[in-house]
Amino acid sequence: MEEKDRELAYLDEEDGEEAKERRLEQRRVRQKRRRQRRLWRIGAWACALACVCILAAAFAKSRLGSQESQSQGELDGAERSDIHAQGDAQEGQEGGPADGGQAASTGGAGEAGGEDKLSQAGNVTDVEAEVVQDPDEILETRPVFEGDIASLDNTLQNWGQGVQFDELMRPAAAVAAQEKYGKYSADFVHTETEEKKIYLTFDEGYENGYTSQILDVLKEKDCPAVFFVTQPYVEQEGELVQRMIEEGHVVGNHSVNHPSAGVASLPREEQEQELLGLHDYVEEHFGYEMSLFRYPAGKFSEQSLAIVQNIGYTSVFWSFAHADWDPANQPEEGAALQKLLDRLHPGAIYLLHAVSATNTHILGQFIDQARAAGYEFCAYQ
Repeated sequence: MEEKDRELAYLDEEDGEEAKERRLEQRRVRQKRRRQRRLWRIGAWACALACVCILAAAFAKSRLGSQESQSQGELDGAERSDIHAQGDAQEGQEGGPADGGQAASTGGAGEAGGEDKLSQAGNVTDVEAEVVQDPDEILETRPVFEGDIASLDNTLQNWGQGVQFDELMRPAAAVAAQEKYGKYSADFVHTETEEKKIYLTFDEGYENGYTSQILDVLKEKDCPAVFFVTQPYVEQEGELVQRMIEEGHVVGNHSVNHPSAGVASLPREEQEQELLGLHDYVEEHFGYEMSLFRYPAGKFSEQSLAIVQNIGYTSVFWSFAHADWDPANQPEEGAALQKLLDRLHPGAIYLLHAVSATNTHILGQFIDQARAAGYEFCAYQ
């Protein structure tokens, strides 16, 4: 009996090692894909900049040719004047060579001008040198949890920012959570600075007809945002997702199925699949790599944070949210706008639901009034 128990324990250990090796291999594959895509983008930039160099050189050459032609025309005119004034006998005397020398000098100036323009065009190469970096320097650098993930606390927690605030109007719970869980690449509120910066995020579980209007406002106000999407949303609303990408917003991962009990309630491999299934789908269909994750319903555990970090993601929570998710029970617009403004704080992560008519209607006013109060809407890095 003891021998059988030892055998089972050995098999469990072997299975654990195989799972660990499989996860490491998956991570290596994802890193390789990232490197290939980055190299492709660098190559595209290099080709584009090379085209700019060629066009600039061609332009400079055409200007140089034009200046030489003009100088030659002046030379011919001067020679003809000399010939008429001095006669055919003086054609080979000082006037001709002197004018020729002056023309040569003018041509030299033209060449110098051309060289200056070519030098200016050559400055594009400097830009290229800045863009094209050593690929080894752009490899995956996100931190990875090195300890035993299975030993971490797996207690399911429901995130909410609470109603207690510090002197900067930051939710006290968010500041405490950031201090406790920030080591797992988790953002509850940005505490690294006290500058007036806001990060605007939207959750997209399904489309309610407002996302295009939200994108219109963001474009008009030149305001960046993050859209956390589920896989059904991406599959059904591909044009909107493509527009988010093209207009410079970040598309974040909100899981494949948005499990009501929370991603953290699932076994480890299923948690990973909730992220990687959507990650791979978006990468395949849009050529876009996601790196930010938002837990459905804000349900997480310490162990789950380490799992998400180990995949290469940052977990993004929020330091402001309000009751905006029920389309049939929308908050009054004036009161909602005032609440958004009253809760402004440095490093804020605002969570808004894109299914909300109220959010859509007050978004432009919120952006304008937050900026008037000295706040900057920042792109999420």
